[in-house]
Amino acid sequence: MASGQKMPQLRPRFSFMWFWAMVMMVIVGYSMFDTSEQRPVEGDWNMIDELIEKGYVERIEVLDKEKASVYLRREAIDSLASDERFVNMPSTGKQVVYNTGGDVQYFAERVARAEERADAAGIKRDDVVVKYGRTERGIMDYIFDFLPWILIIAVWFFIMRSMARGGGAGGGGGIMNVGKARAQMSDKNSKQRVTFKDVAGLEEAKIEIMEIVDFLRNADKYKALGAKIPKGALLAGPPGTGKTLLAKAVAGEANVPFLSISGSDFVEMFVGVGASRVRDLFDQAKKVAPCIVFIDEIDAIGRARGKNSGFSGNDERENTLNQLLTEMDGFQTNTGVIVLAATNRVDILDKALMRAGRFDRQIEVGLPDVKERQAIFDVHLRNIKLDSKLDREFLAKQTPGFAGADIANVCNEAALIAARNNKDAVTQEDFLAAIDRIVGGLERRNMPMTKTERRSTAIHEAGHATVMWRLKNCDPVLKITIIPRGRSLGATWYLPEERVNHNVEHFQHQMAGMLGGRVAEQILMDVTSTGALSDLERTTKIAYAMVAYYGMSPKVGNVSFYDTTGQRDTFTKPFSERTSELIDAEVRRIVDEAVELTRSIIEAERENIERLADLLIAKETIFAEDVEAILGKSEQQKAKELLEAAESAKQTEVEVVDDAEDESEIEVEVLVADTDGATIKYVFDAESKDSKESNE
Repeated sequence: MASGQKMPQLRPRFSFMWFWAMVMMVIVGYSMFDTSEQRPVEGDWNMIDELIEKGYVERIEVLDKEKASVYLRREAIDSLASDERFVNMPSTGKQVVYNTGGDVQYFAERVARAEERADAAGIKRDDVVVKYGRTERGIMDYIFDFLPWILIIAVWFFIMRSMARGGGAGGGGGIMNVGKARAQMSDKNSKQRVTFKDVAGLEEAKIEIMEIVDFLRNADKYKALGAKIPKGALLAGPPGTGKTLLAKAVAGEANVPFLSISGSDFVEMFVGVGASRVRDLFDQAKKVAPCIVFIDEIDAIGRARGKNSGFSGNDERENTLNQLLTEMDGFQTNTGVIVLAATNRVDILDKALMRAGRFDRQIEVGLPDVKERQAIFDVHLRNIKLDSKLDREFLAKQTPGFAGADIANVCNEAALIAARNNKDAVTQEDFLAAIDRIVGGLERRNMPMTKTERRSTAIHEAGHATVMWRLKNCDPVLKITIIPRGRSLGATWYLPEERVNHNVEHFQHQMAGMLGGRVAEQILMDVTSTGALSDLERTTKIAYAMVAYYGMSPKVGNVSFYDTTGQRDTFTKPFSERTSELIDAEVRRIVDEAVELTRSIIEAERENIERLADLLIAKETIFAEDVEAILGKSEQQKAKELLEAAESAKQTEVEVVDDAEDESEIEVEVLVADTDGATIKYVFDAESKDSKESNE
């Protein structure tokens, strides 16, 4: 905004509800905070008799036969000033009030008897003047009488109007339409509509979704071959992978009506409302068929029946699910209504909902690979001012395991960091800082640490990096830092390889890399600290998965206790106590073997670890180039160079062999068969860090 341009002033909208609220505040404040100290004394018959007998009463005014107001003489007011009962009595006007009970005759007789007793006592006085009257009601009296009813009617009117606008439980149409579905009809002509161009990656999912869209556009082509339109498709996958975005793209691409609703919109506190809304949703869809109905987070109503009934004999979710099952494929088939649904909890859905005829297709929307992540970056970087040197392929490689929502968060966080540093464009360093911020948390440079703790953290991270550097199946190390982030005192950043299949050696090397920090502290500093908590947790999970899930233990055998359906009873184990003891023993054996492998590498690299720790303390953050200057080339880099050399020589067959007897002295042999049939063997030795070539 230009400096000379003024910000528009937002004026609050006037509402009669504020007027009534102010009136109520004035009334309550007047009644509660009236600060007048002098008030008429509330008396009774005994007090009145006493005042008359002493000759203090000048006159009495009776209103409506009940409310009596007593006016005292001036000398009487002075005489009663020392009496505690009349401390706050006003000096003018009525001094005492009391209730006569409504019997005027009894009141007159009682006043007369009190006067007689005063005469008998010889008290000089004037006769008490008694006046009778009625209260004349004004307009304010009537307003105060009817004010509660006015407020009740106003509140009721406000609630009904809010419900009519969709703000209440009844949705659009008011309280009488509580059973109506709140589905939103998308407009294909909207300027902000989402298309498949806005959905990067997910190529396989888009193909299946596009087939449904194409069927609606060209139905005659499919019907001519006898094909039937799919009844429904379920989008399943982890959170943030783009399931809802894919459904929005279908709404933007399809030339048919698109009704969208959330699974939680069916669930209300009223019995029968969910089933009624399901019926109303499909009634709306039938009127505009062919059309697409999208139910987001369908697990809110699609949970397996019998699992969530609790103590209620009539579960509203089960009734809603039963009605949904009937509408999707019941006695009366809905022709031309395709149901799309999205969830990240497929394992808890009811089996009847998942069968063919209801959801004919289950489309897996998984985490994107490196190429898909690059395409997702291209989508989210459209509106960001970028540095010309930005490498998008590099960013895609730096974000393994990131979903589409995570990448969008990285792009936004990088722009925020660049703006915070007053930059003209977002650079690659900003993106790396954003990734560190999202994965590790906020930097805590001012966290108090002693020199011993700082040294221990440096040794810990150097141990991680060294073991991972020396094992070929560990992920490549990118950088090491001892700057606290979140709950961690330091971190070793690595680039996970996107493997789809793991073997025993992969897991052993991964566990050894995780245990490198704990073992390095024990060997080099003779301490066992709490900093290895997350490392031990991940190591234990991998070991238990190897034994109980993947069948990688010779003693336990080729069995798996993993439950992919999620229907197993969580209170009972799927194995006996003897098997449980065997699993524990095998897990301990696997972890101990990983510790021994780690210990052998740490013992051989003591001096290098100390040098890495000194460099970390000096710089706080070091990168792979700094580690390579101390440790030499990593085993991953050596294997990669060999394979690249083989490919550049146009070899036809490559085989990698590890024949090293000692894990601390790793030899990598690459056997290459060239086009002439000769075999060339390349040998890498970790100790000499050089290669030898021999012909066979």
